[in-house]
Amino acid sequence: MADLPEERVEMTPPFTYCGMDCFGPFYVKEGRKELKRYGLLFTCMCSRAIHIEMLDDLTTDAFINVLRAFIAVRGNVRQLRSDQGTNFVGAQREFMNPMKDLNHEQLKEYGCEFITNFPSSIHMGGVWERQIRTIRSVLTAILDQSAKRLDCASLRTFLYEVMAIINSRPLTTEHLNDPTSLEPLTPNHILLMKSGIILPPPGQFVSQDLYLRKRWRQVQFLANEFWTRWKNEYLLNLQQRQIWQRDRRNVKVNDIVILKEDNSPRNQWKLAKVAEVYPSKDGKVRKVKLLISDSSLDSKGRRISKPVYLDRPVHKIVLLLEA
Repeated sequence: MADLPEERVEMTPPFTYCGMDCFGPFYVKEGRKELKRYGLLFTCMCSRAIHIEMLDDLTTDAFINVLRAFIAVRGNVRQLRSDQGTNFVGAQREFMNPMKDLNHEQLKEYGCEFITNFPSSIHMGGVWERQIRTIRSVLTAILDQSAKRLDCASLRTFLYEVMAIINSRPLTTEHLNDPTSLEPLTPNHILLMKSGIILPPPGQFVSQDLYLRKRWRQVQFLANEFWTRWKNEYLLNLQQRQIWQRDRRNVKVNDIVILKEDNSPRNQWKLAKVAEVYPSKDGKVRKVKLLISDSSLDSKGRRISKPVYLDRPVHKIVLLLEA
């Protein structure tokens, strides 16, 4: 198990260092049209607070607009971590070109560093993937139940209600069983600088509200449903889990390995040679560059091979022959 990134333990304002990912799609009704919408979740690496915005689609243009809306609300972001989604990579290219003309001081003031994870290494984004997993599973079930009765404005409000619920969770559980202890710290305490809880509007919200024209009542009923289901998921996550505790030999250049691909055909084992290793600060090798042979047929039907390089995490390979 690698050490926490420095950004996780540095004392910075909320959302200075963020992880992000998209989830969805969700279907909404606008008039007679049925539209797809997505969610974009930002996680603060330090305070563990989240921010959710609605995406119209998964294009680079839509992502940059939502990113600017997020920065306008939460302030400047120094670093953004994500997977290698096409919209994230496209935004990185859009921002890198004008930043070439900035000097060092301007880069510190305006620059936002994009860091993307290796392919097939979802665990390296565990700080935000864990949040998305619990949110997405509950959201999908609830929005499927609503039978596409929300419009875009209602979905956006619902996502904000979900954000308030998740940011009200306790960050520590040490003194939860002591009624005389102080109130546990939550992300909302850090974001809002208020000790009061964000309460729902007064009144009873029942399942019949889903079929009324008062969309705000639909949103409040769904928010109550989300709270009930997500609370059980969150309590299960408080159990301690220990993985990757055993020390292993570092992978070295010229090692022969078997590549584990989830989508590879049955009974096909791809061999690869380690071409380059990327040691972490603690000296452990967790990422490597592999050389594999990709064979194909030429115009005359002859089989030819060409070298292909892939970046992979070490948990996706099995050591077969040491160099």
